[in-house]
Amino acid sequence: MSSIQFGSPRPPLDSGLLLAAIWAVVLVSPHCGAAAAASVVPPCNATVPAVFAFGDSIVDPGNNNGLATVAKCDFPPYGRDLDPGVPIGRFSNGRVPSDMLAEKLGVKKFLPAYLDPNLELQDLLTGVSFASGANGYDPLSAKLALVLSLSDQLNLYSEYMETVRSAVGEERASAIASESVYMVCTGANDITNTYFVTPLRRFKYDVPSYTDLLVNSALSFLRELYGLGARRIGVLSLPPVGCLPSQRTLHGGPKRGCFNSANEAAVLFNSKLYAEIESLREELPGARLVYMDIYYPLLAIMQGPAQFGFEVSTKGCCGTGNIEVSYLCSRLDNPVMCDDDTKYVFWDSFHPTEATYRMLTDQIYSKYARELF
Repeated sequence: MSSIQFGSPRPPLDSGLLLAAIWAVVLVSPHCGAAAAASVVPPCNATVPAVFAFGDSIVDPGNNNGLATVAKCDFPPYGRDLDPGVPIGRFSNGRVPSDMLAEKLGVKKFLPAYLDPNLELQDLLTGVSFASGANGYDPLSAKLALVLSLSDQLNLYSEYMETVRSAVGEERASAIASESVYMVCTGANDITNTYFVTPLRRFKYDVPSYTDLLVNSALSFLRELYGLGARRIGVLSLPPVGCLPSQRTLHGGPKRGCFNSANEAAVLFNSKLYAEIESLREELPGARLVYMDIYYPLLAIMQGPAQFGFEVSTKGCCGTGNIEVSYLCSRLDNPVMCDDDTKYVFWDSFHPTEATYRMLTDQIYSKYARELF
């Protein structure tokens, strides 16, 4: 099985015409020597009391379950490969990257949703996810989907910290904030839906100016998160959103090629975000801000699935695999499923399978984790 290459040249991508519009949720220098991807010990023997996640459906374990939105998945077949008793609401067949990161850092196997009403104090002390499917850096994305914006998520984090301070005191609460690892993954919905599906932003912004808006929003969020005590923050890049199954169907023409314009926008955003994060590290004392590329690793899997143990990369496991997501993937509405999701790169038309997430998380952890310490 091949290893994933980071930063490999971007091959030519197909373009297509906009055929339809649907709601969608989607997805996102070493200091201590080499790291082992399978390790469950934090790098450099660091202390990691908790893990926190912010962003969209890639790291949302169920915060949308109680929201008045169609961007949810708290029903079969979502979560079909999870252990019995694990709350569903993850946009995949199993675990998602925030779960896997928490396990790799030796914290816990599942990172729960902050809005889960059954959380106990120990769950809170070891970290939660504030992420909300269909969220984006653009506040309009969350507004259109009726989900939690990044501002909402920061407010919930502030509420969380007040609860922790009341429970364990100021000193321990501050240590939890500064020594924990934070994962930020969002922005794909901004490109695929808010910009290219609705006309609301395209009337005012071209792609360069819209990506500037997204980057400025990302920087504002990171500064606020830092101001609330966070120091170890990993920020995932945008994935090759134009090659998602749904985007192939909607924009890729009869041959379902990749949607070139969306991928170009993602690459432009990523290049700007990387440069700004490098500058922000100099601005914020003690910050361990790390840009983590998932664009090229996921693109490599999409373009050569057999090299990584997969058979299907242009369709999801659910239904036809071309367009189904969320309620369109409901067992009641669409009982057709693939037999073996480990052969598929994608679970539905927007979200990878647990197998793909595991491969990406292993590679990302191996390459970037030590930069957080």
